[in-house]
Amino acid sequence: MRKRGCNIVENGPAISSLQDIGELDYEAALTLTGFGWFHYQLLALCGLIYANTAVSITLISFVLPSATCDFRMTSEDKGWLTAAPMLGMVIGSYFWGCLADTKGRRIVLIATLLLDGIVGVLSTVSQIFSIFLILRFINGFAITGAMGICFPYLGEFQPTAYREKILCWMEMFWTFGIIVLPCIAWIIIPLDFHFTDADGKALFGSWNLFVALCSIPSIVLGLWLLWFPESPKFLIECGERHLALEILKDIYHINTGRDRNECPIAGLKESDKGNIIMETHNRSIRSFNIHNPKHMKIIFGEIWEQTKALCGPEFRKNTVLACLIQFGITTSYYTLMVWFPELFGRFELHEKRYPNMSVSVCDVSSIVLDNVNGTLVDDYCGTKIDTNVYWHTLLLGFACIPTSLWLPLCVHRLGAKFFLIFSLIVAGAVTVGLSYVNNSTQNLILSCIFEALTSMGISTVYCVMVDLFPTNLRVMAAALSLTFGRGGALLGNILFGFLVDLNCIIPVVLFSMMLFGSAILCFFLPNTGSEALD
Repeated sequence: MRKRGCNIVENGPAISSLQDIGELDYEAALTLTGFGWFHYQLLALCGLIYANTAVSITLISFVLPSATCDFRMTSEDKGWLTAAPMLGMVIGSYFWGCLADTKGRRIVLIATLLLDGIVGVLSTVSQIFSIFLILRFINGFAITGAMGICFPYLGEFQPTAYREKILCWMEMFWTFGIIVLPCIAWIIIPLDFHFTDADGKALFGSWNLFVALCSIPSIVLGLWLLWFPESPKFLIECGERHLALEILKDIYHINTGRDRNECPIAGLKESDKGNIIMETHNRSIRSFNIHNPKHMKIIFGEIWEQTKALCGPEFRKNTVLACLIQFGITTSYYTLMVWFPELFGRFELHEKRYPNMSVSVCDVSSIVLDNVNGTLVDDYCGTKIDTNVYWHTLLLGFACIPTSLWLPLCVHRLGAKFFLIFSLIVAGAVTVGLSYVNNSTQNLILSCIFEALTSMGISTVYCVMVDLFPTNLRVMAAALSLTFGRGGALLGNILFGFLVDLNCIIPVVLFSMMLFGSAILCFFLPNTGSEALD
């Protein structure tokens, strides 16, 4: 039972008064700060960052049909456009993870959000397809950093009793992002305005405005993050216990309303894991300048040691499992999620032309593109996105609400592993079912189930990974698994772009096999949720 204030340490030593009690380990000190307003604010911030990543990653799905005429895109071009952000994620995941484990979570989160927002705004004025492709690549490079870091950053502020449940609530924010995106698209993209040059070439249209509006939240969130502290757990690992203590006192003040000086934490114990940088150079790794070649050599040496540790005997099993599970689930999810609006549009166009004709997902594509030369069908290029496409995509988001509530409310009772295995097995079966649908309604129902379960599975993977690795390896491990996942998403989008008009049954079968395989691998994960961060 947990009493108000800091009088009782849950799952730890009992404290009978608010007097200084000497040096504490991090978990005991964090529990003494209470659980309250600070944690709710941090959940809101990290949740909105996660929702923003959902918007940034999937907005390209609405750009595909809208920008088809402006860039004269074939299906192959669309495949490369959806793959460009994924390629950026492949390259950016481990880069940002290494930086976050050496320079800090907060500063890297700020940098990734600002970069994503600024480049997103710049991409709206690009009139050349190759330049737009490069800018979307940079967007993917940036946003993957925010996505990989927000879970460890949030988790390192949470007492053990609350951590797993708080992290699971992040799934609701992803759902919020999936719901908001089609709403913005529905309002903006149908607007009938185009700025053109003297030759009639489009310079700025409604889809450009849509991309710009979806980019602004990244800048706002990056600036909001300036008001939040660095992870005290990370600071302790860097040897900066005094600064970590000051942050914990601030959290105590915000949560309890009491003066900072009343906080009973007199000091913090050193990390059980020795800090080589601090012991060797007598300074925090955060103080090293990345522009100094000598400092960079030291930083790279630390990164290499951490990478070896991830692949060492202690963490090798968890590292391999996390990477393979991420690869399977992310390949399937991001490929199909990006292409769902395109498939909805093709079904709507087909049913308008042939209202009494039933066709599969694979067959419907033949009416959109000429399979002989891969060029655009002229009348499709002049067709606006049907409003049903927005509505169907919005339903995908609404379908996630039940699972988004089920996960945090029942995770302590059923366990994170159960949710992973359940979601992946059912999602794999649904993916197989997509090849058997013969109308847009059936396609929509299965798509909703797929979206709800796979998004829950991805969020659960992030939650589990916070407990699988220690602080000095946590973000880097998440980044390494994200690299594998984004690599799979990159291959999946390229593959789907080439095969959707030729033989789309092949990627559908591959995606279902990946989901079933990931479910099997989840059986080998350890149970999580009740352990201290280290």
